[in-house]
Amino acid sequence: MAGNRLIIRLLLLGCCVRENEGQLFRSNRSADTQVLLAIESSCDETAAAVIDRELHVLSNVVASQTDLHQRFGGIVPEVASRAHVRRILPIIDESLQEAGCELDDLCAIAVVTEPGLVGSLLVGLTAAKTLAMVMRIPLVPVNHVEAHLYACRMAAGRDIFPAVGLVVSGGHSNLYDCHSSLEFELLGSTIDDAAGEAFDKVAQTLNLGFPGGPAVEQAAHIGSSSAFKFPRTFLNEDRLEFSFSGLKTAVLYTVRGTPGSRKPVPQLTEQRIADIAASFQEAVIDVLVAKCQQAIKLRCRQVLCVGGGVAANTHLRQSFQRMADESGIELIIAPPEYCTDNAAMAAIAWELLEQGRTASLDIDVTPGLVRQRTR
Repeated sequence: MAGNRLIIRLLLLGCCVRENEGQLFRSNRSADTQVLLAIESSCDETAAAVIDRELHVLSNVVASQTDLHQRFGGIVPEVASRAHVRRILPIIDESLQEAGCELDDLCAIAVVTEPGLVGSLLVGLTAAKTLAMVMRIPLVPVNHVEAHLYACRMAAGRDIFPAVGLVVSGGHSNLYDCHSSLEFELLGSTIDDAAGEAFDKVAQTLNLGFPGGPAVEQAAHIGSSSAFKFPRTFLNEDRLEFSFSGLKTAVLYTVRGTPGSRKPVPQLTEQRIADIAASFQEAVIDVLVAKCQQAIKLRCRQVLCVGGGVAANTHLRQSFQRMADESGIELIIAPPEYCTDNAAMAAIAWELLEQGRTASLDIDVTPGLVRQRTR
C-alpha cells in the first residue's frame, strides 16, 4: 500500500538522523530547493499538498470523511481522528507521487496546528513532526482560518492586501481586517452557530442529509427566497458580529410548529422544503453581505476576500459579486476547490518561512475555535 511505502522510506531515512549537542544536523539539500509539503487535518478532511515557491500547486489530495459522519448528521471527533490515522500516510504519499517529488526534494513541512479538533490536529502534527525531524527541514505551523484567506491571495496570483476578509464555514463566521498576508485583525465573529453549522442543522431539520451546505443549496434552486420572512440578526446594527441560532430556530418552528401552538403545521412537501431552504439561505447571505459592507466602510478598504466552505455556495458568490459591483470594490472569492478544507491553502507557509516563523519539535496544537487576537 502507498502508506507502507512511505513508512519504509521514513524508516530508512531515519537511520541517518544524527544528533550533535542536542541539535539535529541539517541535510546537504541544495539551497535552491523550492518545494514544501503541506498537511491539513483540522477537522474531517485528511489532506496533503505540494506547493512550490511561486505558489504553484503541484498536487492537492483530499480524502473526505463524509460517508463516515453522514449517519450522525454531523462531525464525530473520535471518528474523525481515527480516520485521519488510517489515511494520513497514504494521502501524503499520494500527494508526493502526484507532484513527482521525493521526500528529499522538500525544503519544509507545513502543518495546520490551529484551530480545529484536538485529535484530528494531533494526527497531522505528529506526521509533520516526524517528517521534519527525519528530513531535518523546518516545521512551519499554519493557522487554518488564516489559510482560508490566503487561498484568495493564491487565486488572485498577486498581493491583495490590505483587505477585509470573511471566513465562513462549518466552524467559523469571522470578519478580519487583513493588514497584510500575515497580519489578521479579528473584527467580529459568530456569538453562537457558525453559518455552515446552521446549514447543517437546517438540512437535518428538512431531512436533506449531510453535509448540509450543498444539500440546502440544491433544494433552494426551485424554492422562493421570499416565501418566508426569517430573522436576520444584527442586520441593522453596527456591531460586526453574527448570530444564526435564532434563524435556525425559526426554521425549526416553521417545520414542526411553535411549541404550545395548536395551529396545524402544513405538510412538508417538496415545494415547501425548497421554499424554506431558499428563504433560509437568503437570510444567511443577506447578513454576511451586510456585515462585510459595514467592515469595508469602517476600515476604508477596497478589497474583499471571502473563503471557507460556505463560500462555495453559488448564490452567495453571486450576491457578493453584486454587492462588489454596486460598491465599486474588488471581490476575490477562493475557487470552490480551495473553499472546502484542503492543504493547498497552507501555501501561506511560504510567507511564514520567509519571516523565520518556524517551530521546534515540541510545538503543540491549539484546538477550539478562534483566539481573540491580532497577529
